[in-house]
Order: sequence, then structure tokens, then C-alpha cells
Amino acid sequence: MTKQGRGGLAAGWLAAWALAAGAAQAAAPAGPRAEVMHWWTSSSESAAVRKFAEAYRAAGGVWVDTAVAGADQAKAVAINRIVGGNPPTAAQFNTTKQFRDLIDQGSLNNVDDIAARDHWDQLMPGPMLDVIRVNGHYYALPVDIHMSTWIWYSKAAFKKAGIAKEPATPDELFAALDQLKAAGVVGLAHGGQPWQENILFQAMLANVGGKQLYLQVLRDRDPKALNSEAFKKVLVAFKRLQSYVDTGSPNRNWNDATAMLISGKAGVQIMGDWAKGEFAAAKQTAGKDYGCIAGLGPAVPYLIQGDAFVFPKTTNADAVKAQKLLATSMLAPAAQLEFSKLKGSLPVRSDIDVASMDACAQAGMAIMKDKSRQVGMIEVFLTPDQNGALQDVLTAFWNTKMPVEKAQKSIAAALRD
Repeated sequence: MTKQGRGGLAAGWLAAWALAAGAAQAAAPAGPRAEVMHWWTSSSESAAVRKFAEAYRAAGGVWVDTAVAGADQAKAVAINRIVGGNPPTAAQFNTTKQFRDLIDQGSLNNVDDIAARDHWDQLMPGPMLDVIRVNGHYYALPVDIHMSTWIWYSKAAFKKAGIAKEPATPDELFAALDQLKAAGVVGLAHGGQPWQENILFQAMLANVGGKQLYLQVLRDRDPKALNSEAFKKVLVAFKRLQSYVDTGSPNRNWNDATAMLISGKAGVQIMGDWAKGEFAAAKQTAGKDYGCIAGLGPAVPYLIQGDAFVFPKTTNADAVKAQKLLATSMLAPAAQLEFSKLKGSLPVRSDIDVASMDACAQAGMAIMKDKSRQVGMIEVFLTPDQNGALQDVLTAFWNTKMPVEKAQKSIAAALRD
């Protein structure tokens, strides 16, 4: 047989195989199709969300990934599509008041049956349940727990600066920042964006002010607390952090700030535990290459936030089936564990064994067992408008020579009901 003849026969067999495979695939019933809208686009986030996609496909579903860069942009797109009558099957939000308007407008399906079946009230943190449960109904699926004010530090940078002991108080943290600065290392790796300054403020409010003042300021919005000397001390500590950032800080992304710790260029970053995903992607190990501090003291509140998916209102039976399969597959123990390892979060279910997770995750899970330290992060207590007004003041205070007294009065005004 000629070379051409052999090639023609092979092509014929290949074509026949392709037709048969195509027919078999066409005959196989397609599972529930779910378009999942999210903002997980960094390297660690993308790797993590693939674990949810794999779990959904393994359960028989068809995952359609719609990633939108930037949380604010993704939420805006999701809301516009829901209001416009072309909703995705599920859309990512944070476990805050961000989606309360959608609930009030009757735009979301509840997941009461999943919550009852999986015992959410027993297995999930109270601050999260308080947000997603409205008038006795559950309107979002929490998928992870993040703590927004972890203090990360580079072991290499600390060694270079001669810092032998991990900071255990606010005074010790500032002393370490001074040593880093003196050693020619950037003390605080920070991205000069309003939401990141908000995180620094929360960190100082929790660590310098303590749980009582934190709740008085954010939950109660108590004028006496807002105008107190204790709150002024918090604002002074917040502004002091600005003296340790580098000139490249403005508009830097959070993951680029984390990269400064990974390279040893900077010593400290105050950021949520999603930063841990960047360390993992760089093959760095907690306790060996970097350290993590959940709070500068044994009673500092553990500020809980997380990610959740809402399910837009639909009566389409296939869409509802897809929503329920998503809820089931995302909360499966194996999916929860593998997702959290890559994302840097904690599993949202307290019954999951985290022995295979890193040292920081295990420390966080241990703290979570003390319910007195479980406190909602800032957006759990504030409406988006209130949070935006507070953020405006904090950013102005951070970037200008605004007197602390003016900042204090402006925050009191921003949080006034």
C-alpha cells in the first residue's frame, strides 16, 4: 500500500471514530447547565474556583464559567443582568449587605431546603448567618470564611532586620516596622486603594481598640465612642502606618503587595487570608517562609467575612435544579477542603477536618472555636452607602495632612444614621 493509501485509510478510521464518539456524546443526556458569575481571576483564585467547577461536573452538571475581573465590576454586571431579566444561574457576592436590595426586591430564590438539610445553623458562623438569613429565609450560599485583617510577615525580611520575635502587641508591631525601615526594607507592603485602607483601619480598630470599641463604632455607631479618646488613638495608629509604605504604593493591587513579601522586598502586609493563596502559588510555606498573625492579643476579634453565591429568581425547573446542584456540590466536604487550600480561606463548615491545611488555616480554625471572638467585618454592619462614606474619609485622611480631630468628626458624620 502506498503512503498516501495508508494515510487515507487512517483518515477514514479517524473520521468513523469521530462520528461514533460524537453520536455517543450527543446521546448522553446533558446535566443541569449552570452559568456561574464570579470575580476570582488571580492565579490562586482561578485555581481554587476550578475545584468547585470540577465538583459540579463530577456531580453531573455543566459548568459555564463567567469570570469578571474586579469585585465591584462583577457585582455591577450581575445586578444589571438580574434586573434586566437575563440573570446567571449563580452570582458571587460577599457575605455582607451587598445583596440586601435584591432580597427586598424579591429577585432571589431562597435555599431554605439546603440550609435545613445541611444544618447551617449548627455548622456556620453566626455573623454570616445573620447576613444571609432575612425574615427566616436563607438567600445566599456561603462557600468560605475569610478573615480580613491578618498580619503577614516575611521571614527573610525579619531576619535581615534582626527581628527575632513575632510581634504580639500593637507596640511590638510598630517596633518591628521601625526595624524593617532602618534595615532598608519596605516596612508595610500596601496597595493604595480605598478598600485596602479600609482594611488597615479595621485592623487598627480591632487590635488597638479591642472588641468593645469595634462594635460600638461599627455596629452601634455610638456617638460617644466615635468621639472618644480611645477612637482617636485608633486613628492615630492607622495614620502612623502610612509612614512605612513605599512611594509605589498608590493604586498597587493587593496581590502585587503580597509579592513584595514573597520576594523579601517588604516585611509586613495587613490583608485578608486570600493573600495566603499567593504564598501557596509561589511555593512558600507558612511558618517557614512567612508568618501569620490573626490578632495582636488573645482577645482580639476575628473579623469574619467570606464569599457567597446568590441564586437569581427563576421558575425554570432546569435552572432551579442547577442552583440546587451547585449548592450541594460547593458544600461537599472534599470540594470545601480543596477550594480553601488554594484560596487561602477556611471551609465554611465547622465539621471539616483541616489537619491537612497549612499552619495559618489551622490557627484560624482554632480561633473560630471561640465564638466570643467571631465578629463580623465592617460591611456586615454598614450599608454600602455608609461604608462608602467611611472609606472616603479614611482615604482622604490617609493621603492628606488632615488633622486627626477632623477625621474623627468626619467619620462620626459619615456613620450617623
